Amino acid sequence: MKQSHKTILVWVILITLFVMLFKMYNTSEETVQEIKFSTFVRDVENGVRFEDVKIVGNRVKGKYQDGARKFKTYGLVSPELLEKMDQEQVEYAIDKEEESMWPSLLISWLPMLLLFVLFFVFLRQLQGGAGKAMSFGKARARLNGEGDKKVTFDDVAGVEEAKEEVSEIVDFLKDPRKFTRLGGEIPRGVLLVGSPGTGKTLLARAIAGEAGVPFYSISGSDFVEMFVGVGASRVRDLFEQGRKSAPCIIFIDEIDAVGRHRGAGLGGGHDEREQTLNQLLVEMDGFDGKEGIILIAATNRPDVLDPALLRPGRFDRRVVVNLPDVRGREAILQVHVTNRGVPLNDDVKLQILAKGTPGFSGADLANLVNEAALIAARTSQDNVTHDNFEMAKDKILMGAERRSMVINDKEKKITAYHEAGHAVVAMLVPGEKDPIHKATIIPRGQALGLVMRLPEEDRHNMSREFLFNLMAVSLGGRISEELTFNMQTSGASSDLETCTKIARKMVCEWGMSDKLGPLTYGAREEEIFLGREVTVHRDISEETAKTIDSEVYVLVSRAFDLAKEILTTHIDVLERVAQMLIEKETLNREDLEKLIPAPTVPAPSPTDPGFSLSFS
Repeated sequence: MKQSHKTILVWVILITLFVMLFKMYNTSEETVQEIKFSTFVRDVENGVRFEDVKIVGNRVKGKYQDGARKFKTYGLVSPELLEKMDQEQVEYAIDKEEESMWPSLLISWLPMLLLFVLFFVFLRQLQGGAGKAMSFGKARARLNGEGDKKVTFDDVAGVEEAKEEVSEIVDFLKDPRKFTRLGGEIPRGVLLVGSPGTGKTLLARAIAGEAGVPFYSISGSDFVEMFVGVGASRVRDLFEQGRKSAPCIIFIDEIDAVGRHRGAGLGGGHDEREQTLNQLLVEMDGFDGKEGIILIAATNRPDVLDPALLRPGRFDRRVVVNLPDVRGREAILQVHVTNRGVPLNDDVKLQILAKGTPGFSGADLANLVNEAALIAARTSQDNVTHDNFEMAKDKILMGAERRSMVINDKEKKITAYHEAGHAVVAMLVPGEKDPIHKATIIPRGQALGLVMRLPEEDRHNMSREFLFNLMAVSLGGRISEELTFNMQTSGASSDLETCTKIARKMVCEWGMSDKLGPLTYGAREEEIFLGREVTVHRDISEETAKTIDSEVYVLVSRAFDLAKEILTTHIDVLERVAQMLIEKETLNREDLEKLIPAPTVPAPSPTDPGFSLSFS
């Protein structure tokens, strides 16, 4: 029988005994009433009926016939009383031997003893392991054992540069003398920085798997509790475990939960999180590379980490784990398809899938393979086709279809013209732009319809022309509503928000305003980090703020005029696309290219006043 089953059985037995004794105690003590001996004598003389009367020495107990009320009393039973009981026909029994006092003591004290036993067992259970409630000071680190799947660098794809950076750590753990003989020291700590889902945790596990050393993993949030001193104690315990298992790797995921910048001190100068961070800093100073302990931490918020944590001697090396490029995405898809044993149809080309998924992280690609396999399984297919992957990609990018949502014909028509406006402007806007992937009026997620654009290759920089065209495309839906129905709806709210945000970033962050010049104004629009600052600091004057608002308005107005000219010139194209959307509900890139002609004459820069467009 497993230990957990034994524990459950012990608890069941103890609780059952406790309930039985509790009931017995209540029955024997609470329902028996002690009365005065004179009351008993008077009741006998008055002819009150009794039953089950038992006389033991000076103690009399029995039960009243009326209501079956039990009683007990103490007094000298005289021969006259016995004679009177005989006259009143009261049946009684006389026991000359005194009853033992042990049953009474047992009934009185056993519940308390049982409670003590229960408390003792409960305390043993709480102190039974590092994850128990009473083991506050024990680190909750998980040690990868023999039963866990071994992860190697072959399981990590798309981050070749990061693997090269950390391969040195593997060599050190395997052969430390190679580095120490020349006086070199391996980095004490490695900080993995990257967006969520890029494979930071997987890379850390692969380092341990390649080196063949113990791997302790713990989350940053596991250190901090409501009790003062618990976090610092857990840090000490974690490094103590590491020293006993050296050489080993200690991995702290989401270290920003415990390693945040010390500054504003809103929770007091000695709050629990700061004590935990201080202990972590002390422990990192207390070991060196010769001990064979490598500390690896992961975060997607390096900007909020305390500078003392990042200095050389603690986290000596910072490894950036970026989103994979097209070759990396292809390799990641191959890893997941192979490891999961996904049977692919002949029409599936991983290279094409990789090109069609720019901006996807490793976790996104794993989800893509899983969703495609689930879609194929729902229809009882023998393998996964390219269409399954396309459906899975649409679900990830645009959300699940809500075909059960009831939309009347009027709203469906408005949505069709709105999305057609986006599509026409996206196809006909001159200059740099991303091609359309799909246009649909099927409700997905929170949207009634949408036009999805996908870049043909990875984009690392955005030009002024590209950003301006994004603004024009986002305004195409609102303009289409005005031209077709002479009305405005709330469906363009997210479009207007996107357009305004792009324009403000162009003016304030990217220096793309002719009037304000190549300067940045104001802090970046991010949430206040309370560990460093309490309020937003405004470093621009009122006059400059007015100029910024004016420049934002100018950019949005020019984008509006550009989109309006495109749709006004091609109102017939807008009608065709909208009617086709109403009929088919979804149009892919090939369908739209047949409906929308390409511009024959390139237009001048749309950011210049007085621009004009010429289309076929």
